[in-house]
Amino acid sequence: MTIEHATGDGESTATSDCCGSSGCGVDVATLSLTVVSADDAAPEVRPDFVQHLRAGVSVLLLGEADQETRTRAEQAVGMTGRVIAVNPSSGRVHDLRLDLARFENYLAEHPVRTSADWQKAEAFAQQLRDESPLVASDSIDAVIANNVLSLISAAERNQFFTELFRVLRRGGQIILNELVSDEELTDSQRQDAPLQSLGLANTLREDVLLTAFEDARLYGIEILHRQTKPHTTVNGIEFRSLTVRAWKGKQGACLDARQAVIYKGPWKMVVDDDGHKLFRGQRMAVCDKTFQIYSRSPYAEHMIPVPPATPVPLEMAPAFSCHTSAVRDPRDTKATDLSLTLVPDGSCCSPGGSCC
Repeated sequence: MTIEHATGDGESTATSDCCGSSGCGVDVATLSLTVVSADDAAPEVRPDFVQHLRAGVSVLLLGEADQETRTRAEQAVGMTGRVIAVNPSSGRVHDLRLDLARFENYLAEHPVRTSADWQKAEAFAQQLRDESPLVASDSIDAVIANNVLSLISAAERNQFFTELFRVLRRGGQIILNELVSDEELTDSQRQDAPLQSLGLANTLREDVLLTAFEDARLYGIEILHRQTKPHTTVNGIEFRSLTVRAWKGKQGACLDARQAVIYKGPWKMVVDDDGHKLFRGQRMAVCDKTFQIYSRSPYAEHMIPVPPATPVPLEMAPAFSCHTSAVRDPRDTKATDLSLTLVPDGSCCSPGGSCC
């Protein structure tokens, strides 16, 4: 097993675990905010991220990861797995290409005193990103990110999700745990120094966090855990922990291999992240890529896959339009001999019958 630890150029000043007490370095009594301490709420067990890992995978632990989490992750992936623990500094969590330790060594040997020095440093940083990225593209099976959005600004958030998408392999998953709000924070609230000290200034509204996963071209987005009682309440706005999982892999050509899926229910109709509408009990036509996605987590338990009786080689499969909600003709998934008649011997429900 490979275990790597990458550290940024300093510890973050974010205090998202702060309970609104003097231990945060903020005298709550002097604030114009009404803060309800997390101590007033019943404690909740944090979701177990490691249960979603398996032997042999490459894992990126991003943000706050204690030694127990690292040890359990290492045990979960086993000797053939790989764990990379990144504790980036504030403002660098969105740039997983840049190896800050190597860049700091460069700056120590080549101090920036002129604009020419600055340009050389920038060029070296870009060289590191291109030739020796801290986390390589398409190299990670699972990203576990814990309380990282508080480390970056709103302007850097898109790059953060772009970086997560970049490092994931096809079929890889992201599990992100973050404090979210139930109401949108105003610009003035986000600029409030005490709110920033509480680690809440960059908090996303809970539904906006899910939209960020959609915008990053991820699929299968689901809430694994939502804290029942708020972590903190500020002027009536509740902040609570939300754990979200999403997957990479819906990119690629849509080819018609005559496959179908039947959505089991319980809803009458559902829509996935690509706009496919699945009607309960209907034999819905899907492309091979979607068929493979539906055959895996998180969809598999809700679907009945219906492959064709005669497999269609993908090199011979025509293009498929995923913008329609077509029902697959049953004859497309059956043998070519459509005149075939098979009748079981004896009564269906007699001893030895095939139906009961």
